[in-house]
Amino acid sequence: MTTTDTITLSNLHPTPGSRRRRLRLGMGEGSGTGQTATRGQKGQRSRSGDGKLVGFEGGQTPLLRRIPKRGFTNGAFKVVYQVVSLESIERVFKNKAEVSLEDLRIHRLIKGKRPVKVLGDGELKRALTVSAHAFSQSAKDKIAKAGGKAEVVKA
Repeated sequence: MTTTDTITLSNLHPTPGSRRRRLRLGMGEGSGTGQTATRGQKGQRSRSGDGKLVGFEGGQTPLLRRIPKRGFTNGAFKVVYQVVSLESIERVFKNKAEVSLEDLRIHRLIKGKRPVKVLGDGELKRALTVSAHAFSQSAKDKIAKAGGKAEVVKA
């Protein structure tokens, strides 16, 4: 390629020596990777289907089973709320008197089906009726102070 030629997709190629062929294992003795196909002699790792689970320790009792398990977790029944601040409600709903869950969903303050909790971050300057599954105590106080109402919706 001379200096006057332009580089196009048709004349692009990698620098010689920058790309190597993929090693094809088990392709006969002449390939240099025949017979055991780089797996060595015998043993668990030389067999096909030797995949072991995460945490497998060669037959030794795994760490996760050796350590004591104590206490209680209520993870299956834990309620995880989507949180909305009073600041964002004040910012988004400037000309509405009532804020429902559907309004929050339309304005993308919440998504999905998880319950909603309103937190007392920010200030509320006017009376609003806010509907949600839960309210923090500071959010209730600020809504009441502004002359609004906090309505708890059953899930």
